[in-house]
Amino acid sequence: MADYKHKARKRFGQNFLTDKNIVGKIVMSISPQPGDNLVEIGPGLGALTRPLLAKAKRLQAVELDRDLIPRLRESCRDAGELLIHEADALEFDFSTLAEPARPLRLVGNLPYNISTPLLFHLIGFIAAIRDMHFMLQKEVVDRMAAEPDTDDYGRLSVMLQYHCAVEPLFTVPPGAFNPRPKVDSRIVRLLPHPAPPSPVENYADFSALVKQAFSQRRKTLRNNLKPILDADIIAALGIDPGTRAETLSLADFAKLANAWTGIKNK
Repeated sequence: MADYKHKARKRFGQNFLTDKNIVGKIVMSISPQPGDNLVEIGPGLGALTRPLLAKAKRLQAVELDRDLIPRLRESCRDAGELLIHEADALEFDFSTLAEPARPLRLVGNLPYNISTPLLFHLIGFIAAIRDMHFMLQKEVVDRMAAEPDTDDYGRLSVMLQYHCAVEPLFTVPPGAFNPRPKVDSRIVRLLPHPAPPSPVENYADFSALVKQAFSQRRKTLRNNLKPILDADIIAALGIDPGTRAETLSLADFAKLANAWTGIKNK
């Protein structure tokens, strides 16, 4: 499945999936169908690309490493229609691939070194996305799915859970890759909410407030939110200003953001 003549590039964070059983489990989890608007991020040597293409018959891919593109086309030439966009996924406008009746189904073995900024980038296209299935470092998936008052809960947890239901699926060991990463990986499914579970009046304010609240994890809300909200206002919302951000629920963050928006609009 893999072509070892291509040396994985550290700067691209490349770890190529080689375990056929794991590939089969991932494809089964995604359940691609003809007519799906499938987009693979970082197809690499095509371990997932070919079986996905064989089921969906058409697939678009975003790949930064130009050396991989010819062999990707060659290995998939008889599997279906493959459209490759040579681009950096961190800068790519995914909305250009969506169609009104065919929202995006994003898949990919995401490079560990860009996974968090890439997830934040993809949030910007959430209205055009049907679902996402990614392989990520296990620790990142733990943070994505974390609940309040746990060590893993943070800005990534809040922002992703505002937009999506986060469903960790199964763990992938280092031996499933070449070269072997030093950590376990995990498959995760992200399903965009039909509407946010805790609506906010101004999304930009919500995003900025969450970032500010987690700016120094060991400090309290009173200190971290001081530039935007007084402790008295926080307390009036039924939230203890002496607590830390990781104790707050998504609804609490929405309450704080809406209060800030209201003050700014006076």
